[in-house]
Amino acid sequence: MIKVLIKDSGRLLKISGHAKYDVAGKDIVCAAVSSMAITTVNAILCLEETITYKEDSGLLEIRVLKDTEINRKLLANLIELLKELSSQYPKNIEIRNED
Repeated sequence: MIKVLIKDSGRLLKISGHAKYDVAGKDIVCAAVSSMAITTVNAILCLEETITYKEDSGLLEIRVLKDTEINRKLLANLIELLKELSSQYPKNIEIRNED
């Protein structure tokens, strides 16, 4: 299961685990989460360098360094997309908000 942890009013986002919807290379849930998250990170870094991120096998951690309208909107969009995907695949994605 992919676990999404939202902390500090969205200033820290951790995505970890594997969806296990299908075998590696055919897992559409993992592919969707990865695509959404990496696209968001790249967009923020392209427009402004206001976040840091750590990426490791099965883990992505995004930390906001400076709160701006751009990163706030892009991260809020990512969270909404993840929630929508979670509603379609509740056995594969769990979202926890620890604000």
